[in-house]
Amino acid sequence: MIEGDNGFPMAAIVPWPSDNHGADQSRVAFDRQELSALLSLYGRKVAAGEWRDYAMDFMKDRAVFSVFRRSAEYPLYRIEKNPRLARRQGAYAVIAAAGQVLKRGHELDRVLRVLDKPVSLVSI
Repeated sequence: MIEGDNGFPMAAIVPWPSDNHGADQSRVAFDRQELSALLSLYGRKVAAGEWRDYAMDFMKDRAVFSVFRRSAEYPLYRIEKNPRLARRQGAYAVIAAAGQVLKRGHELDRVLRVLDKPVSLVSI
């Protein structure tokens, strides 16, 4: 790891491997409003002690925002943007660690509400 000016570690930037040798590849990405909503939710969950790390992946067919309890684990949730499904089921989906789709829809804010619900304990 490289240390930044503020003393915190900085991740190294690694170029993305290219199939077509340098030509620009189109990838799905989150826009500024989507990133704002995702990072706002992430900040609330970090402050509550529920989440600790995140990762973003930008692929040809979808963009994925993954959240982790610890950085060495599988993601707790994946928030995916898949433009191919925009007209049908909705471009956004929240997927749990086991692969269940918790919520799918056309508006990111509505889809993210499934993660804002308080956890309730059931006692027997």
